[in-house]
Amino acid sequence: MKNKTLISIVGPTAIGKTALSVELAKAYNCEIISADSRQFFKEMSIGTAKPTPEEMNGVVHHFVDCISIQEFYTAGQFENDVMAKLSEIFKNQDIAIMVGGSGLYVNAVLAGIDEIPSNLELRNQLNQELEEKGLRHMQQKLKKLDYEHFKFMDKQNPQRLVRAIEVCLSTGKKYSELRNQTAKKREFDIIQVGITADREVIYDRINQRVDSMVKDGLVEEVTGLFAQKELNSLNTVGYKEIFRHLEGEWELDFAIEKIKQNTRNFAKRQLTWFKKDEKTTWFDIMNEKNKLVQHIEKSLK
Repeated sequence: MKNKTLISIVGPTAIGKTALSVELAKAYNCEIISADSRQFFKEMSIGTAKPTPEEMNGVVHHFVDCISIQEFYTAGQFENDVMAKLSEIFKNQDIAIMVGGSGLYVNAVLAGIDEIPSNLELRNQLNQELEEKGLRHMQQKLKKLDYEHFKFMDKQNPQRLVRAIEVCLSTGKKYSELRNQTAKKREFDIIQVGITADREVIYDRINQRVDSMVKDGLVEEVTGLFAQKELNSLNTVGYKEIFRHLEGEWELDFAIEKIKQNTRNFAKRQLTWFKKDEKTTWFDIMNEKNKLVQHIEKSLK
């Protein structure tokens, strides 16, 4: 696969990654790999800002609507599936674009996932502890065991909390030390770009997006999933807040404001995660778009 190139586009939620990736895919006549771990799920569309057919604009998108919320899908599986898909794409095309805001999944493709040992008996014990003592207890437990990993991870994801604690306790080492010790060598070139904007711009886009989601039927979508609200896939910003409204705990207006707040916090975590990777070149989407395109053009030569 010499002279084949994967263009990776990252950035915070609502920044405009989809529009940019479609524009570039049109220019290079290539296909898009989605690295948004919630857009994988067929049942979750409005609350995940899944691109519409109009937004896709005829560009082939892979890993959108590919699994059910009932299925368990890991970053390791994603790595294997994407590598197989890229092998297929690169038979006929020289360029592919990967776009998304799920850092763990992006990193799985760019650098690979290390083989980290599992201890299912310990995991079961930790899941029991989670059930009995709650999420906050597990957050504090991991914070003591591995503060470096705790700082950057999705602290609201019980599955990832349990996994990280499991690894720390079973190996006696920090999870952050075991992950990605050596990046896997890829047989294609990688161009990594990140897009951002002033904080006020990002927050304004988030607020507008949430308002559009509500207008487009977010409450109705979440209502249809209420019976399955305990699934980890639905422990997601935009869904968990509306569940609390449907349970009678929050007024709708308050739930919507909480979605906006939690999405803003998520965007901050995304930027913190992505900015750790020194191979990513960053551009302000508001006034450096031409510079970004020129950077990609130059890197492809």
